[in-house]
Amino acid sequence: MAGGLAGGMVTSYGKAFATGEQAQTRPRERPNILVFFSDDHGRWLQQAYGNSEVKTPAMKRLAQQGVKLTNAYTTSPVCSPARASFFTGRMPSQHGIHDWIEERQAAYKYPWLQGEIILPELLQAAGYRTGLVGKWHCGAERVPHKGFDFWFSYWVSQYPHAGTQNFSDQGQHVMIEGFQAPLLSAQALRFLQEGGDEPFFLFVGFTDTHSPHRSMPEGLLAEYESATFCDIPKENFLPVHGVTQCPVSNRPEVEADKLRQYYAAASSIDREMGKILDWLEVAGKLDNTFVVYTSDHGLNAGHHGIWEKGNATIPQNFFEESIAVPCTISWPAGEVCSNIESSLIVNHCDLFATLLDAAGVQLDDDRAQKINSPGRSYLSHLRGLSETPLREDIICEYGNARMIVSGKHKLILRFPFKNKKFDHELYDLQQDPRETTNIFSQKSESLRIQQMSERVHKFFSNYHDPSKDGLSLECQPEATPQSPWVLALSL
Repeated sequence: MAGGLAGGMVTSYGKAFATGEQAQTRPRERPNILVFFSDDHGRWLQQAYGNSEVKTPAMKRLAQQGVKLTNAYTTSPVCSPARASFFTGRMPSQHGIHDWIEERQAAYKYPWLQGEIILPELLQAAGYRTGLVGKWHCGAERVPHKGFDFWFSYWVSQYPHAGTQNFSDQGQHVMIEGFQAPLLSAQALRFLQEGGDEPFFLFVGFTDTHSPHRSMPEGLLAEYESATFCDIPKENFLPVHGVTQCPVSNRPEVEADKLRQYYAAASSIDREMGKILDWLEVAGKLDNTFVVYTSDHGLNAGHHGIWEKGNATIPQNFFEESIAVPCTISWPAGEVCSNIESSLIVNHCDLFATLLDAAGVQLDDDRAQKINSPGRSYLSHLRGLSETPLREDIICEYGNARMIVSGKHKLILRFPFKNKKFDHELYDLQQDPRETTNIFSQKSESLRIQQMSERVHKFFSNYHDPSKDGLSLECQPEATPQSPWVLALSL
């Protein structure tokens, strides 16, 4: 796994950790909170994470001003479940969203997070002015959801990236022509400019890096005219992973164009993110703003011989490129370290807890018990005050499959859906980092499999709702008929 699985913090630029004495002088003023939560942005597609050709200077600047987490992961390698985990602090088997919510289906109107306590309402109750700009995708984008004072999302869906845009402005349908990302950043600036003295929480959901991979601005595309895309391995899709609906094209010119579009999409998000950060800096608010850049999940762009994420294959996959997310955090006034690389293992549930911690929100026993989040705050780690790991394992789920990475091994447990079942998988990530050989059936691995399986079962015994569990999908509403476990029935 990239960055290793150690829980300590590594100083990349020689800056010392904050001291205990410094910790006692933290400002009493609560921070503003700004979360950039992009769509399908693989961790590998960032300058800060080592990509040699993509141009993302604002993201790199954020990493230099704060902490770059090299072992940040999604809870699920597809958008709606991952986003719901961020907003609720809960796993999909707790909040009940197991796949992307298809906008033109009945699922779009279903009250998916009804009864859940979500992050913005906790912050709103604590005195924050709250706003969402861009993608929500946890059900019914048109309607402002509880906890949000400001709502600028989609009227129907997030498409297209350029052209006629259909937005929901506080529940009112508006149509605007242009590139989507600049229109969204303009609304983020509107939210900021309309604010008063109270602290704010702003969630900005850019979608340029999501398919279809086209329609990026010509000026940004020109930046990649001579790109070689050398950071992407040349691989064929292997039968050990089932079948794929998103194979790499056998036409090099088609692949090159998609890659130019994908790289330009990252640059587009970066440019708009930079505008927002620049405004905060000029306004004198950036220093006391807790800024996060992350993504709902990753993306394969030729990796393993496929495009897209966990639902690109049948059965669903948990490739590193599908589950690994960028996560960089800055908060100078809060004594978050700068120019630091951390290998702490974290996920979106942990980010939920960390934001509450930064805002000084303490849950009472009843709410904490109802939320029952597996997330743990890593704020003290960001400040350099703690090197204690939050967790030793990476655990993800996607529908009727569950994954754990423990040490150097990845175990995928697959459970039946309407009597259709696929084989379990085990990969030795040290000897086989590209996950080419399933060693689950090797007798020498039986004890390891038993121990890792027990850890998975114990985790989900603590963090699941029987009525929303991913192992009882037959009894739950359908997010999309395109779910891998549904499509598998026809194989």
